[in-house]
Amino acid sequence: MATLEALFIVFIAGLITDLATGLGAVPFFFVKEFSKRLLVGMWGLASGIMLAASFLGLLPEGLAAAQEYPLFNSPYLAVGIGLAFGVALVVVAQRIVDEVELDPGTFEERDFKKMVLILGVLTVHSFPEGVAIGVSFAEMGLGSGIPILGFAVPAIAITMTIAISIHNIPEGIAISIPFKASGVSNWKTMGAAIFSSVPQPIGAVIAFIFVREARMFLPAGYGFAAGAMIYLVLTEFVEEAFEEAEDLDGSGWKEFITGNITGLIMMILLFTFV
Repeated sequence: MATLEALFIVFIAGLITDLATGLGAVPFFFVKEFSKRLLVGMWGLASGIMLAASFLGLLPEGLAAAQEYPLFNSPYLAVGIGLAFGVALVVVAQRIVDEVELDPGTFEERDFKKMVLILGVLTVHSFPEGVAIGVSFAEMGLGSGIPILGFAVPAIAITMTIAISIHNIPEGIAISIPFKASGVSNWKTMGAAIFSSVPQPIGAVIAFIFVREARMFLPAGYGFAAGAMIYLVLTEFVEEAFEEAEDLDGSGWKEFITGNITGLIMMILLFTFV
């Protein structure tokens, strides 16, 4: 049974990633816009971090858990099923958000729809990211790790919290841009950015409780988290990056790849030393 202290640690990790989204609005207190090269590089950085965390952390952890808690004869089948459900969750979330009827109110219709769509998509998408955090904490207190409040916190949990926090900053910027373009105040813009990631601490706690109480589903849980994040990167982050890069020399490939490689190196160092 998960203790209150363990749940508190997981909730705080999710809250940290949630508040990190608000950091995306902070620069708008000082400057009105960012260079497209910087934005493309940040999307590349976030993509590199998320992919590395999935392929170097979540999937290997899932395969290892499948050896310890064999739900199927093949560990790849358990993780693969989780991957498929992770992708399905994001696909369904995208379709739900696309079909929502919007009331523009006092905003110009196109700008308002863009704001609500971005906020809605990122809010729905933030739940599987919260799941990724909760799953990464599944082995807390059961093995080696970083001591926090008397618990041994796994390196993958630290990695995922840092990775999603960094990735949430450009998401916060993505939310802030249309809000600021429509004349929304800085503080309300920051509030909208933070709101978009509110499901993360909630999803983290739910996922943590589930995989702790039903450990046979832990391999699929790791796969689920990885599948959701990989699909998000391939369908959302890359698209956002190259939309920003339309007017750049070389279509932004240099900035995006540089960010990607930087994120990969960061994660390799983190997995090596944490």
